[in-house]
Amino acid sequence: MNWLTNFVKPKLSALVRKKEVPENLWNNCPSCATMIHHKDLNENLRVCASCNYHFRMTAEKRIEVLFSKEKFTEIKLDEIPDDPLKFYDKKKYKDRLKEYRKKTGREDAFILGIGDIDNKKAIYGFMNFNFMGGSMGRAVGEGIVRGAQKAIENKYPYIIFTSSGGARMQEGTISLMQMPRTVAAVELLNVNKIPYIVVLTEPTTGGVTASFAMLGDITIAESGSTIGFAGKRVIQHTIREELPVDFQKAEYLHEHGMVDMVVNRKELKITLSNILDHICKK
Repeated sequence: MNWLTNFVKPKLSALVRKKEVPENLWNNCPSCATMIHHKDLNENLRVCASCNYHFRMTAEKRIEVLFSKEKFTEIKLDEIPDDPLKFYDKKKYKDRLKEYRKKTGREDAFILGIGDIDNKKAIYGFMNFNFMGGSMGRAVGEGIVRGAQKAIENKYPYIIFTSSGGARMQEGTISLMQMPRTVAAVELLNVNKIPYIVVLTEPTTGGVTASFAMLGDITIAESGSTIGFAGKRVIQHTIREELPVDFQKAEYLHEHGMVDMVVNRKELKITLSNILDHICKK
């Protein structure tokens, strides 16, 4: 009995024991409801192979997709004083910043660097939606302005990938002031004849849309991206009318002349390469 209890029974239990399945192995496509294995989704650049729905992509993943390791050099941004307004809602703003810094390994929602695609260099800025929804506070505004300065110094094109819910409410008017600051930075690019390209990704809304995001010499929208100022439901309740199903989507904006082109994520790198090739020849 001891032999059966101590040896055979545990072995049988091990054979029939339910194996623990790691979380996040499968993703459900919000558009067509297809179940996609995470490995297949990542290999396809987080684009659904069935319906072309573009899942959100982190700033770090975009950098990885666009550049090899040797082709992107990050530019360290200046430290900005935290929480000038001593803001708190359910928790202190300082605590929120600590939480997102720990979660993302980033100081804030903007990554700046010099990138090289097919031997054509440019200054690249990436908004990071994973850090407080990519919201624009003083640190993000400072990063965008710094990028414009670097582009002018090096005479490189400036390319920004947007992904943001808009201004950062925890910084109040300081956040709102980043709108005219970034617009002024774009104007400096114009004065110095530096090409400015914007890639609008899911989502680009609020104060970001109302400032630097819609001022590109060339404005590209990634397929299916939501782009607008106020939310669709807010507008519908205000004007008391139903809006088109694809309202504020990249394709709708292209149809109405608000963006220059809509590009599939898998074609984005070659599209940028072709644009830079044309710019560099001039």
